[in-house]
This record gives sequence, structure tokens and C-alpha cells, in this order.
Amino acid sequence: MPRFHCPVPLSAGAELDLPAAAARHVQVLRHQPGDAITLFNGEGGQWQATVLRMGRSDVAVRVDQFEAVEREPVRAVHLAMGMPANERMDWLVEKAAELGVASLQPLHTAHSVLRLNGERAQKKRDHWQSVAVAACEQCGGNRVPAVQPVADLGAWLRDSGGVAPLRCVLSLAEGSRPLAEVLRDTAADTAVLFLSGPEGGLSPQEDATARAAGFLPVTLGARVLRAETAALAALVQALS
Repeated sequence: MPRFHCPVPLSAGAELDLPAAAARHVQVLRHQPGDAITLFNGEGGQWQATVLRMGRSDVAVRVDQFEAVEREPVRAVHLAMGMPANERMDWLVEKAAELGVASLQPLHTAHSVLRLNGERAQKKRDHWQSVAVAACEQCGGNRVPAVQPVADLGAWLRDSGGVAPLRCVLSLAEGSRPLAEVLRDTAADTAVLFLSGPEGGLSPQEDATARAAGFLPVTLGARVLRAETAALAALVQALS
């Protein structure tokens, strides 16, 4: 059944106009009054609903039955990444949302090609949030990962301590532990935060600063992976 993100309070029997983005999606799929759809608002679970009216730019629905469906991982996994350039960031956000990432933090780093500030940064953040929403609509996730405002790595590191008890930086430097080994020594429900670099990785100074801030250096193996591949490989290991 088609699924639509509806970030408003939902209750059985309520009749409401869908938010603009969801209404456009329903119209694009050419739904008609009487059609059954699924709504989720990101607070957990999902709602069965029925289309009541199709206007030129609005769609009215009746909220029917709540379904206590949860498809979220046992472990909350957060990802902070030096933004890869071009469409690779879109791809990374989409796939991370499909896998079940809890939040995404775009970062400026020394080797970052993509630089965003002001209104452009906000527009990109809004775009990536919409990519995450679409991924959750497709994959069945009922909790949409939050895309945080673009930040500079140094400033973000100073405030990252409360995100998760286990914080790891993906590193090729000597002394890094295999991620699989670290995860084996950690409770299955322990939240984890990964810091991953952009193309070219983190600089040696950034790697050292992350370690000094309490990040455990981990490695994914001997191969050098693309920025977006490394981030997703870490997510897969942590969410398995």
C-alpha cells in the first residue's frame, strides 16, 4: 500500500488536509477518493487512511486504524560525514535512511570539495531531509532520520559528546581497531556515532583532533573505500 509522510498529529477518525508535499505525492500517483493509503508521522507506528477528496492542490483524508509497526534497528546509529560532492551526498543520505540511520550530520572538513553557507546550506539541508523522507516512504521506515544543519568539523567535535556513548572515527591511521571487533565488545543496543571523512578522508590533524575528543579510531579493513561506501559499510556492520 502506498505510504506517505504526514508530520502532523494523527488520531483515528480525524479528517484532515495532507501537508503540501504528501498531497503532491498522492496526486502524482493519481489516487482517487476511496483509495486506501498509509500515513506515518515519524512518532512511531503507522496509520491506515482513506482518501476523501482530491482537489487541484489539496487532498483530504480520513485517518482510520493505527498499526503499531516498528522497523527500526535495535541500535541507534548516527552518522557525521564530510560531505561528498555532486550527487554522492544525495545517494548517501538515501541509502543511510533505507538502512535505518538515526540522524545525519553534514560537515565541512579540510578536504571537503562541497562548501555550503547561509541560504544555500539551508536549501541543501531541506533537500537532503526530503530525500530521507522519500527513502522512508519507500523502505517502510516509520521514523525519519533528522538531517542536522551543516557544521564545521572543529566546532561540531566540541559538542558531539552527548550524541552517543560509543563514538568512532573511520581511520586508516596506525592503531585503529577493526570495527567488527569493537562492536563485538559492545552491547547490541549501545548507540554509536560514526565520523567519516569526505573524498580524501580526514586530514591527519582532524583525525588526531577527533581522537582527542574521545573518538575511537576504527578500520573497515585493508581496502581504501570511497567516502560514501565507507560510511555505509560502517552502518551495515553496526546495524546488523
